[in-house]
Amino acid sequence: MRHILPCAIALALCAWTPTCIATANGPAPLPATAANSVTTQLPRSVRPTHYDIHVVPDAKNLRFAGHVAIDIEVLQATDRIVLNALDMTFPNAQLQSADGAAALAAPTVSVDHDVQTATFAFARAIAPGSYRLVLDYTGRIGTQANGLFAIDYDSKAGKQRALYTQFENSDARRFMPSWDEPAYKATFTLSADVPAGQMAVSNMPIAQTTDLGHGMQRVQFQTTPKMSSYLLFFGLGDFERATTHLGDTQIGVVTQQGKGAQAAFALDSAKTILAEYNDYFGTHYPLPKLDNVAAPGSSQFFSAMENWGAIFTFERAMLLDPAFSTQADRQRVFEVEAHEMAHQWFGDLVTMAWWDDLWLNEGFASWMEGRTTAKLHPEWRTDLDAVDVRESAMSRDAVATTHPVVQHIATVEQASQAFDSITYSKGESVIRMLEAYVGEDAWRVGVRDYIREHAYGNTVSDDLWRAVEHAAGKPIMAIAHDFTLQPGVPLIEVKAASCTNGTTTLSLSQGEFSKDRPEKTPLAWRVPVLARTLGGAPASTLVSDGHATMTLQGCGTVVVNAGQSGYYRTLYQPGQIAAFGEHFPQLATIDQLGIMDDVWALGLAGRVPASTWLNLAAKVPADADPQVWGDIAGSFDSLDGYYRGDTPQRAAFRRFAIARLQPVLARVGWEARAGEADPVVNLRTQLIATLGALGDPAVLAEARRRYAAQATDPQAMPVALRRTLLGIVAANADAATWDGLHARARAETTPLVKDQLYGMLAAAKDPALARRALDLAITDEPGATNGAMMISVVSWRHPELAFAFATAHTAQVDPRVDSTSRSRYYPGLASGSLDPATIGKVRAFADAHIAPTSRRAADTAIANIQYRIGVRERAMPQIDAWIGSHPAR
Repeated sequence: MRHILPCAIALALCAWTPTCIATANGPAPLPATAANSVTTQLPRSVRPTHYDIHVVPDAKNLRFAGHVAIDIEVLQATDRIVLNALDMTFPNAQLQSADGAAALAAPTVSVDHDVQTATFAFARAIAPGSYRLVLDYTGRIGTQANGLFAIDYDSKAGKQRALYTQFENSDARRFMPSWDEPAYKATFTLSADVPAGQMAVSNMPIAQTTDLGHGMQRVQFQTTPKMSSYLLFFGLGDFERATTHLGDTQIGVVTQQGKGAQAAFALDSAKTILAEYNDYFGTHYPLPKLDNVAAPGSSQFFSAMENWGAIFTFERAMLLDPAFSTQADRQRVFEVEAHEMAHQWFGDLVTMAWWDDLWLNEGFASWMEGRTTAKLHPEWRTDLDAVDVRESAMSRDAVATTHPVVQHIATVEQASQAFDSITYSKGESVIRMLEAYVGEDAWRVGVRDYIREHAYGNTVSDDLWRAVEHAAGKPIMAIAHDFTLQPGVPLIEVKAASCTNGTTTLSLSQGEFSKDRPEKTPLAWRVPVLARTLGGAPASTLVSDGHATMTLQGCGTVVVNAGQSGYYRTLYQPGQIAAFGEHFPQLATIDQLGIMDDVWALGLAGRVPASTWLNLAAKVPADADPQVWGDIAGSFDSLDGYYRGDTPQRAAFRRFAIARLQPVLARVGWEARAGEADPVVNLRTQLIATLGALGDPAVLAEARRRYAAQATDPQAMPVALRRTLLGIVAANADAATWDGLHARARAETTPLVKDQLYGMLAAAKDPALARRALDLAITDEPGATNGAMMISVVSWRHPELAFAFATAHTAQVDPRVDSTSRSRYYPGLASGSLDPATIGKVRAFADAHIAPTSRRAADTAIANIQYRIGVRERAMPQIDAWIGSHPAR
């Protein structure tokens, strides 16, 4: 699943910014690697081997009828069968023997909504053996991405409704009664009665279509390989499909009618990525087809899902609209596809035994996404994004409410909350570090062995570590355990550096970086460290027992974590940081980014003066790499967010920030130039967006001029800048402008554009307009999946207002949020607050509405508010003092 990390919605609204195979047949035992230690919420006495499912959707009335015959193995005598089911009724139930005869009298059926199970109790015990459980049932079609759900959307032909499924992590039980846990793998045969004029899509190709008369047809799909229940998919609607081939694999894209051309880049990319993955994994993709299904609408928590053979992706992460999409969108389409396609091996072919090891799916897919994008599109320079990924993880990992990469999951809600930046970004970063430690070739051999050995099965983290360790002939298990079984961010401090006879000796110590616990006793890690002097060869060591000494070739400025593959912060001495400013152009771009981000984080946490980052940023030349200036622009925008109101201090800061960014925009220009690099294209939009957010009068005036001229000058709002300019106008809108944008949103018939326009309406700085957006969000007008997004957008600038509104209107907001995500959604609205009173309000809401076992998101929101207040009190006076002594010129 492609998780939506913080700021992803902002990136969508603006224009800037994962051989021989074992047989697939036979029973599905629990994984031998985990044995009975695998968590389960179901009795172990019965396991499924095959599901034969038939559904009849009633899209108009949002319900469906189902029939399922489940082949089961009874492992020990029992008088009841317990499986997962939610929002279902069971008019008929029968247990059949292997020959199809009734094995026992019809059972008594009881449903427990709280634990999401159905129990079929029999008058006497069922003997061990093979049986078939045959059930008729009914279920609901929802309007959010849980189970089988409907999305209504506008099209050129009028209002349309399409159906899709979303089962990860625990929502297959809304579509079929099932053993809805990843270790209970089985095969699936799915059929559906559907309108003859619509297209039905599932994991496998269609095996047979039967005309039922009266405008209906029965579609039966081929049987899947053995897989976990959360990977099954069904889609139905007014679709079109385009295909290509790679060898025997048919690759397809499925879109709403008339949008196929907008998926052409996704289709071409899928073919390229599949060839790369077949080679990298050493195991060819095993299904006959691989579709990517685009859907209108959105979710607050994911953009795509890796259903085996039928990836589901919201349109904003798959389609490229020639009237609105940018270079950043193009890159995001490729990255999302690379992420979901990596899951076809890591997650689908080989699946974690339980949600404790979710990172095996998501961390690895995120790493493959980054690796593959950088390899296949080096012109995008996404290799530099590794620093941003690490920063996303460390920001979350440095507060008290963090958790290990491998974490114990006991409930469905906890599993839902596990889809966070620790699972994705820290998992990715740790993999990157370990690959650098053992070497690319050894890592790849280990991954290939792991896939081959565990195909169609389930694993735990140590299975991967053993495979890599065996391939590398180098111990990594202890290092991997340090970084995945305990939380937190190591801190490597450069205690001393001395040079004698052309050799530099470094003294390093290991502590722990924390944003909110300065006196915390540090944990211990074994940390692989790579360092070099400028112009010297890199050297490596393993910091263990808290200390290490290194010798480096050459003298002069020293870079620790050279290449930025390590997952740790580096604390330099003041003189060493000053030297980076003097020699900034000589640093590798990725080290420029890593050093600046370390200094930034250490400054805001109070480990170095907060103004240290400003000293460094002031030395960056205007011709520095576009990503470096993008990072600086993002940091300026972040600092601006710690001010409230139009204070003299904020005005002084903005003058300084604008003065630093204006020459860079002048160098890049407002208009695209022939042959310019893609990172420059992205930087242009980010600079304009940031300068607009900082209130640069020149940028605001130009954005308004272009917006006003668009009716008579087609070139006033070029596609590459259109969304950015609309975002600036919307953020600074008065009532009349807001009304104009609202009218445009209502009239728009392209869902991809319409959704973004409604998001822009929620971005207004004016509190009165923000309130209007909130009122609009809980009406039917924006669409069922956009209301929650609008409230989230309001929270960027008005967190207290958005949180108060949402919590006062839970009856209206709840139906607009994925049901398994509500415990994250509400606290997240408040996390940007600077008001101490908000802390008590979040606690009160959690006490009243969130189970005690599911409050990590609420606790994290509170920790973030406390941290932000601390930064404002501790670091911002230092920033203001520095600005006062360095007036903008």
